[in-house]
Amino acid sequence: MPRQIGLENLTVAKVSKDDATGTTYAKPLKLERSIKAKISPKTSSEKLYSDDSVEDILNNFDSCDVEIELNQLTIESRALLQGSKVVDGMLIENKDDIAPDIALGFRSKKSNGKYRYVWLLKGKFEHTEDEYETIGEKATPKTNSLKGSFYSRNDGNWRIMEDEDSEGSKPERLKTWFDEVPEIPTETNPEG
Repeated sequence: MPRQIGLENLTVAKVSKDDATGTTYAKPLKLERSIKAKISPKTSSEKLYSDDSVEDILNNFDSCDVEIELNQLTIESRALLQGSKVVDGMLIENKDDIAPDIALGFRSKKSNGKYRYVWLLKGKFEHTEDEYETIGEKATPKTNSLKGSFYSRNDGNWRIMEDEDSEGSKPERLKTWFDEVPEIPTETNPEG
């Protein structure tokens, strides 16, 4: 079984609408070069007992913590992710800024040379932490880290992924994976 060995093409798309009629997104924008990402779903479990033993375990998805490290984060990307604004090239961060709902997409190379494609469908990022350091005997390059929480859309879906080498994978969909957040296919032959 091939292992994940890469991360590239971090892309975001603002959620334009998410209600009972469906979800729409703005045109996706590629972020800066990616270094690593950690996706940690949070669930709660409830054990149901009968006849003096566990009869069933109910798992409930809550949200998903996301941590991303990038080589840098431009002023424009910060403004987009934080809900801040840029005026005359200056990033203006205000205490009343409201981060927009966004989708986050990327792909990860596998050890067999094929890719896994992923979109987290709705979430928000916090303000990025900054670290600066004087140049000593040698420069120590700094990166930017983002932390966010992702959760389900109105339809209950929170993530989609497709492996390039999986049965039923659609090459034509993967070619346009970052052009727009893919539509979720309707089930024609659900497995039970």
